[in-house]
Amino acid sequence: MEAVIKKWQQKFRKGKEEMEKWDALQGRWASLFRNVSSIIQRLQEMQNHGSYGALRCMKGIEDAVVQQQMGQLDTLLRSMRNVLEEFWSRVLTLEKLHRDGLHLLEVESSKRRVEERIGVKPCIADCLEGLSILYDMHQSEYHLKSSILSALTCLILKPSPGDLDALQYLVVDQPNIPKDEVQHIFDVIFAEEIK
Repeated sequence: MEAVIKKWQQKFRKGKEEMEKWDALQGRWASLFRNVSSIIQRLQEMQNHGSYGALRCMKGIEDAVVQQQMGQLDTLLRSMRNVLEEFWSRVLTLEKLHRDGLHLLEVESSKRRVEERIGVKPCIADCLEGLSILYDMHQSEYHLKSSILSALTCLILKPSPGDLDALQYLVVDQPNIPKDEVQHIFDVIFAEEIK
């Protein structure tokens, strides 16, 4: 039984590595969002003829500035899509860990073994539930991030500072991944290491 628990803990170590990668991606995602948001907020002002003052005498300056900012915006949005793909890769890894856990559960299918505990170590049912929760949290957060990116592209055409602020809150907060709950899952799974 102890060997089976060790297999589960290996899955959780891999899951923990994936979440560390997720956290690094989150920093990049938030930074890219702030840059895109800044450009979106500036675009309206850039399209205002009166914003250029003495520079208006330079023929085509307004179009050149707007075109340059749009190019930068396109580059940043592509970067956000790439980061979103990396988030999806983390979700797929968590899904695979959960699927592998289900397979391991089938191998250890007797009800007694599934809920059997050895001291403070978790039972197989605890491990599987933990993997399921981690997968669900990250999948939901990925879908939210995907929706945020779609909403952000819509705001390019019709900027709204209030909407940008609301999206910024969602980008930074990650509402589908409560850190204390994730930590609790790891505390349960690695209980014997917390002595």
